Amino acid sequence: MEIHKASTYAPVNIAVIKYWGKRDTKLNLPTNSSLSVTLSQDDLRTHTTATCSSSYQHDSLTLNGSDQDISGARTQACLRELRALRQEVEAQDSNAPKLSELPLKIVSENNFPTAAGLASSAAGFAALVRAIANLYQLPATPTVLSRIARQGSGSACRSLFGGYVGWQQGELDDGSDSVAYEVAPASHWPDMRALVLVASAEKKDVSSTAGMQQTVASSALFQYRAEHVVPKRMKAMEKAIHDRNFEAFAVLTTKDSNNFHATCLDTDPPIFYMNDTSRAAVRMCEAINKAAGRAICAYTFDAGPNAVVYYLADDEARVAGTFKSVLGGVTGWKSDIKTSDALEGMEHVGDMLKKGISRVISTRVGDGPRKTDEHLC
Repeated sequence: MEIHKASTYAPVNIAVIKYWGKRDTKLNLPTNSSLSVTLSQDDLRTHTTATCSSSYQHDSLTLNGSDQDISGARTQACLRELRALRQEVEAQDSNAPKLSELPLKIVSENNFPTAAGLASSAAGFAALVRAIANLYQLPATPTVLSRIARQGSGSACRSLFGGYVGWQQGELDDGSDSVAYEVAPASHWPDMRALVLVASAEKKDVSSTAGMQQTVASSALFQYRAEHVVPKRMKAMEKAIHDRNFEAFAVLTTKDSNNFHATCLDTDPPIFYMNDTSRAAVRMCEAINKAAGRAICAYTFDAGPNAVVYYLADDEARVAGTFKSVLGGVTGWKSDIKTSDALEGMEHVGDMLKKGISRVISTRVGDGPRKTDEHLC
């Protein structure tokens, strides 16, 4: 009746070169490579505890206090592969307990809104895979685990690493070469900051999975993006990160966000992930850059209305401070972010932001999953 347990924290990642579209829906194989920034777990994370015991009747998963259906193909694929790796450990060591044969109990909590365009599934599946890998004491590398997590949620593979992370689309039919890789650790460019403007904490009308399938089936822009636009931008973005060239990073980030949402609008029927509040955030970023005379902030939007604004620590007053001049009454601001003067002529944009932003999250580039002794069950 012994209960074996392990816990981990896993981070959110926000892509700057977007993943959208699948060449294999079962294995979550993407039609294009992607690149993201891992955000600090001090501000955005999933906390997961994985336990196994002969006293359990069946596998179970609880998220934020609610029981979840664990029978889905994606979750089962992750569990099946992790158990297979544990069986290899047990086959090599006759004294190793047969953990692979025991039912699992998985308990997870997010410290941010779930299914609202804040990469909750990425952090969730990364935490699930990392926690069970720790429970099973697997010798698997983050690269191997990224292949498994990808089957649960595509972008989850990138949350197995910290810093700046790429996900290569791969070419093999079995998906074995579609894995995440480190572009640069957080320590390479630690000055990167991010301001998350939560425009809606509600569940999305069109899920990412459904949206991707609609886009692949109907968008004329989609294939051109996958074949021509993204490959060039991946190379340029990796160079910008290696060179710590924020202006290049900013231009690529905003252009790719706009291009991604253009394919969503080109979908039949069109998909509207951004709203009026989102567009107000775009205008504010453009005004900040114009006032600075160069690109000191970059906006990006995943499959949701929430804006993520990247900037460098040295420009915090001019970027985060400007947003705080408008949104100072919204919860989530860190006390060390000082309010800057409001930009002239942006009163209408400021009013739009005030109406639509419910919360801000100020964060930075961060590390990969962390093992913890704080257990949820």
